[in-house]
Order: sequence, then C-alpha cells, then structure tokens
Amino acid sequence: MEYKISDKLAALKPSAIREIFKSLSDPTIISFAAGNPSPLSFPVADLADLSADIFANSSTAALQYSVTEGYPPFREAIRARMKEKFGIGRDFDETIVTTGGNQAIELCCKVMCNEGDVVVCENPSFIGALNAFRSNGAKTVGVPLTSEGIDPEKLEETLANTPNVKMLYLIPTFQNPAGVTSTLENRKAVYEIAKKYGVLIFEDNPYGELRFAGEDVPTYKSFDEDGIVMYCSSFSKILSAGMRIGYACGPQPVIQKMVVAKQVEDVHTNIFFQMLCYRYMTERDLDAHIEAIRGIYRDKAGRMLARLDEFMPKCVSYTRPEGGLFLWCTLPGGVSSADYVKEALARKVAVVPGTAFNCDPAAPSDSFRLNYSTPSDEDIDRGVKILGDLAREMFGD
Repeated sequence: MEYKISDKLAALKPSAIREIFKSLSDPTIISFAAGNPSPLSFPVADLADLSADIFANSSTAALQYSVTEGYPPFREAIRARMKEKFGIGRDFDETIVTTGGNQAIELCCKVMCNEGDVVVCENPSFIGALNAFRSNGAKTVGVPLTSEGIDPEKLEETLANTPNVKMLYLIPTFQNPAGVTSTLENRKAVYEIAKKYGVLIFEDNPYGELRFAGEDVPTYKSFDEDGIVMYCSSFSKILSAGMRIGYACGPQPVIQKMVVAKQVEDVHTNIFFQMLCYRYMTERDLDAHIEAIRGIYRDKAGRMLARLDEFMPKCVSYTRPEGGLFLWCTLPGGVSSADYVKEALARKVAVVPGTAFNCDPAAPSDSFRLNYSTPSDEDIDRGVKILGDLAREMFGD
C-alpha cells in the first residue's frame, strides 16, 4: 500500500533533539543535548506523600473525567500565583491548563492561524514550537535575536513586508536555545510594534522562575493593557517535566477557542497530576523549592562556564545566561557547526546543532546549544574539555 502523508506533515522533520536522544542509549556518551531539568530538582518524597493521600481520599476525582479548562481549584491557584508573582491577568483574560507548555503553543497556533499564515519568531527559536507551527500549516519567519532580544527594527521591517502574520512567538527570558534575556526597553518597543500591526504576541516563559543571577525583567503579559499577549508557562522546569502540566493565560476569545480545540485533542490534561501540582502548591513551600533549584543551576551553569573559559579557544564565543538551562556557542568565521557537532558525537559528546533551531530549516548555522542542567559535574568537566580540544584542532586558538 502507498501511504499518502498529508501535506502538513510530509515535509515535517523529527525533532533533532529527540533524534539525538536515540544515540544516548550508549552510557559512555556525555550528553549536553537534553533540555531536561536536573533529577536533583524533583521533590520525590513530598510528591509520594501527596500522591498516597490523593489515592486514599480523592481517588474518584483523580481517576474520573474532568473539565477541559483544568481542575478548578488548580486553575484558581495558578491565576492567583500569576497575579501575585508577575502581575499577570486582566479582566479580559482567562486561563487554561494544558498538557505541557508545548500544547498551549500548538493550540494557540491552531486557533489563530490558517494554512499558509505566518508566525514570526526569534531566530534561533525553540524547535518544539517551530514544529507545532509547521504541523498546523503555518510558515515560520525568523527575525535575528540580539543580546537585548529580538531586533525591533528588523521585526518592524518583517511585519511591514510580510502578509498574513498572525502571531509573534517569543521566549524573552532565558531564551531556548540562546539563553538570552531581552531587556525591558526591548520588550516595550516590541509590544508597541506588535500592537501597531495587530499581531498577537505569544510569550513563552517556561524558564522565568529559574533566575540565579541578575534582576527580574517584567513579562510582556504584565503590561498587556490591550489584550494582545498570550502568556504560557509550565510546571515542567519547577516541579516535574514528566507530569506534562502547562498553562496559558490570554484573551478570553482565544482561550475559549483553545478549549474547543483541546477537547478534540485530549479532552483534558491528566487530572491526577493537576491535583498533585495543586496540592504541592498549596500544602508545600513551592517558592523554597524553586530557590533550591536555582542553587543547583547556579552551580552547574557556573561550572560549565568556568570549564568553557578554561578549555575553549578564544575564537569560539558563548552566551553567559543568568538563568534557565542553556547556553549558546558560536564558531568562528561563520563556519557551519555540522561537522563540529558530528565529530563531537564521534568523541562521545552530544550537543545540538544550531540548524535544529532555525526558522528556515534549510539555512546553515555556525552555532550549537549546550545544556548544563542534566549532566553531572564530572561529565561537565570531561565533556567541555573534549569540546575545547576539538575546537582547537579544527579552528586553532
């Protein structure tokens, strides 16, 4: 039988990161390729106690169907926390619980974009979001990412000259893959540009609470007086990635259509895990737990940067993030990173090539992404030395 794949998916390629995972069954490989939180960050004992109590006293609610928007007490707790911590939420906003942050991205695109419409993104950007947009028939157009955020002048030029732009997808805090945090001035400029052109901003903020240095920057959503920002975050990086609990807060008409789209996809997000997150939020000290995670990542990021400073030749540059999970390395002279990444894997170190994060999948990249949250201290030391030695062999000092 000949299988005729839909036009939406025929050209869609697997996530390069997920493909790299397949090679990691070899225990001798040092992986800097994952985007996983550290296993040290999971509050296992507390989650075990709360889970036992849920099954003992609330098993029917945990195991039965529930409402698509999310477990009501949990949604209310999320709304209250967003308001208290980040000043997020207006009278025109609603909140939905999603199966991970990635579903919120996909649902919003499904609601906002017709086949052939455009989503403008920072370039580079998160591969999961790029594939979500492409799977819905949207085109991804990139605008260069600078050390201060997406380039406002290039953004306005793109919006002025690109028809059918429906969304502007941004990861303004500890950006994946680059680790860059946009400035408040940049955010306000970008907000006004999006408002001028009538484009919805999708603010993806899964890493915002993982700041271990510097000062917090207000979210786009905190100064959204015009109903043009959809805010998304999750519990993946602060509690458990495997629970797949995310949420979105945005204008009521968009959220209501996302609810309808979600009913088609999965009816509702896992209710047991929603209840477990809710119980942890209300019966344990979530803020203290997050502070402990920040300490873990402060140490790991500092260690990786110290080893890069020690072993990587000066011709290779890299970002110095103040939070999140990633940093971004750039090779000299616009050299493609493909050969470097391939040889690194041959030497048992896995990194993600920059091409995986390009808005144009056919475009080359001179960069690659490193993750510091998952590897052990010993692997960070050994792996970065291998990468540095390889860079010196290929590019000199």
